[in-house]
Amino acid sequence: MAAPKRDDALWKSILETVFREFLLFFYPNAGEIFDFSKGFVYLDKEFDTLFPPEEGNNKGVRFVDKLVKVYLRDGTEQFILAHIEVQSQKGKNDLEERMFRYYYLVRDKYKVPITAIAILADGNRSYHPTEHVEGFLNTQLIYRFDTYKIIGQDEAALRANPNPFAVCVLTALLALKRRGADDNELKAMKHDLYDQMMRRKMDREKRHALYAFLTYFVRFEKKEMFAIFETEIKEKLGKEDPMGITEYLLDRAKKEGSEKERAKAEAEKRNIVANLIQQLGLDDEAAAGIAEVSIDFVQKVRSDLDKKK
Repeated sequence: MAAPKRDDALWKSILETVFREFLLFFYPNAGEIFDFSKGFVYLDKEFDTLFPPEEGNNKGVRFVDKLVKVYLRDGTEQFILAHIEVQSQKGKNDLEERMFRYYYLVRDKYKVPITAIAILADGNRSYHPTEHVEGFLNTQLIYRFDTYKIIGQDEAALRANPNPFAVCVLTALLALKRRGADDNELKAMKHDLYDQMMRRKMDREKRHALYAFLTYFVRFEKKEMFAIFETEIKEKLGKEDPMGITEYLLDRAKKEGSEKERAKAEAEKRNIVANLIQQLGLDDEAAAGIAEVSIDFVQKVRSDLDKKK
């Protein structure tokens, strides 16, 4: 069964929220290389200009790309290309050639070194490309890139890893390993992932984003199971229902008494929903689930979009 497009949005969102942890997960000495105090610049629009989404819309292939400008401790800038292959096809060399195209076009435009990593989130254990090779006569080009195959990872090692991004990988790994599980088994798995998340240190924003990832990445067959799971989490916390990241932004703005912050949070929430509708073509229920807003809110955004047409 094809991975739903909502997985794409979840990967994009979590990468942007925990990109520092993403770097530390794959490059343990990242703290010595990158100047985290300067933050990151996400170049999604620039990347889409170079690589329009329809170009990669090969049947049976699903992927997510994040191009990020990072700052090094020596004062220079570099680019990180994070590519997540959500669903792949073996034997077509699609990924290898795509990774090479990404490299030379981004390198040509920005004249900056690029580090690329492909996270393979599909369930095909034998599919693990690492390089693109081409040549003629005595000329040969070999382009190698980092790859990380989720289905081949050690579950115990992920559980022992204190990095919050390890929970994202563990979520994807368990989803692959437990395909066909019934709703009660999936609920138990979600509780397990929630407990894994709570054992790790992170700020509130990252915790909410990670909670949204593990909650919506693993989907129940019966819709009412989601409400049961949320209620059980509420009982664990002894608090109100867990807030999603967008609700957290609104709550923070309200408590700070800042109209500017509140308006910004509201705009961010509307933009998230608009993108889910326009770019991913999700229905009201799916968009509401990912953005963690009410269906009425999604319908209002959809109505406003229709009026602008």
